[in-house]
Amino acid sequence: MNTNKIIYWVATAALFPILMGGIMYIVKNADIQAAFTSLGFPTWMIYPMAILKLLGIVAVVSRLVPVLTEWAYAGIFFNALFAGLAHFHAGDGSYFVPFGICAAVIVSRYYGNIVRPVKV
Repeated sequence: MNTNKIIYWVATAALFPILMGGIMYIVKNADIQAAFTSLGFPTWMIYPMAILKLLGIVAVVSRLVPVLTEWAYAGIFFNALFAGLAHFHAGDGSYFVPFGICAAVIVSRYYGNIVRPVKV
């Protein structure tokens, strides 16, 4: 396996917290509602975000539909960016993982286009 593939798969695996977040939004809903309330977000967003997180990871890993893959990368990036900013603003110190996910999205997308080019 060449270096580009290793970098791509490691960066893509670093998106694992998004997958786990989507699952946790459904399984531990009461805890997530408390977290959303403490950050000032409406709780009605939890289930739609959970579904979109799960579908986004499926789109990134499968790369079946190029447009959906690009939208999924963008959605994951902005979700992580704004989550990091919300945690930073709240001062709870939980912003390192979301900002790390932002970096992983950039690396995964860049190397994904090299390693697994989209067939048009």
